[in-house]
Amino acid sequence: MLNIALYGPPGAGKGTQSQWLVKKYNLTYISTGEILREEIAASTKLGLLAKDIIEKGGLVSDEIIVQIIESKIQKNPNANGFLFDGFPRTTVQCYILEGLLIKLNTSLTCMLSLEVPEEEVFRRLKERAKTANRKDDTEEVIKVRLKEYYEKTVPVAKYYQDKNIYYAVDGMGEIEEIQERLVKAIEKSLENRWMNIVLLGYPGSGKGTQAKKMAEKYNLVYISTGKMLREEIKKGTEMGKLAKPYVDKGTIAPDEFAIKLIQEKMKSNQNTKGFIFKGFPRTIVQAYIIDGMLSRLESGITAAIEIKVPPLVAIKRLALRSKTDKSRLYDMSTELIVERLEEYKNKTKLARDYYEKKGLLRVVDGEGSVDEVFERICIELDKAQRLVF
Repeated sequence: MLNIALYGPPGAGKGTQSQWLVKKYNLTYISTGEILREEIAASTKLGLLAKDIIEKGGLVSDEIIVQIIESKIQKNPNANGFLFDGFPRTTVQCYILEGLLIKLNTSLTCMLSLEVPEEEVFRRLKERAKTANRKDDTEEVIKVRLKEYYEKTVPVAKYYQDKNIYYAVDGMGEIEEIQERLVKAIEKSLENRWMNIVLLGYPGSGKGTQAKKMAEKYNLVYISTGKMLREEIKKGTEMGKLAKPYVDKGTIAPDEFAIKLIQEKMKSNQNTKGFIFKGFPRTIVQAYIIDGMLSRLESGITAAIEIKVPPLVAIKRLALRSKTDKSRLYDMSTELIVERLEEYKNKTKLARDYYEKKGLLRVVDGEGSVDEVFERICIELDKAQRLVF
């Protein structure tokens, strides 16, 4: 997900730029001010509670804000991301936003702050008062709102500066110039964000080969649960002994084995730019497990790449591998190969559908040379990193 908080004093142009960003990045727009005005116009319970406070230029209570934002988020569970306009305005609300996003196994990507001089803010708001007939744009209310902004919301900048996701953007100039600055800031924040990739596809689709090339190009840590379990078997560890029957057949080992190994791998690679997961997740439960692991690191899945090949192609590739030094026990039996393909089709479908519903699935043709397939994968990864569809 791409989650942006747009920040700046009243009259900085947040509304105009929000609409453009929402369209460009396919985001769900959450403006506390706009939603509250809708509530007021409809004379709802929340609207009546907020009306007097807004007209005086004050800040609505966090209890009311949380209710309207949570309602909006719940109505858009499969959103590509959210753009928050007018929230958070206090450090307390920063923590509230973190909690709300954790529910979605995601976090704030960046805080973009539109910087506009105070005298320009006054000029813009007075002009808006004439054209839009807004009661909250009187000179007296403008002073109150600016005072609220500088006293209560400026500390928000420090909060996100400490998390290295705060970007000051010059809000003066032509609209297109400001948009270019916003895009540069977003791209910079995406460069600093982890890239976590799940590889899906039939056994024999080439996941292992492609994972190694991806890890090298993007400077990621390759995590293959199958490889790690085979190492445990080779070492003769207790886990290896318990996992051997599953590994020999190429079937799914108990989740606790993979969890322990993945956690150890993550712990020993905390300075990485991200991870490539191959062989896990293979079920919907395992997809939830990976989300939970990454959320603890304030990260999430960037993309699920499915390398698609016909079943017959996968069978031929595995049969050929059985004649090399990279062969597995389960490559020697056509019956076991077919069983593994059926298991992938039946058990991994829910995990695949899970990523598709979240807008994270990208299907790549797995036929052709290794380099041709890799080029296709890189195109999709570059799109995913920039959230282009």
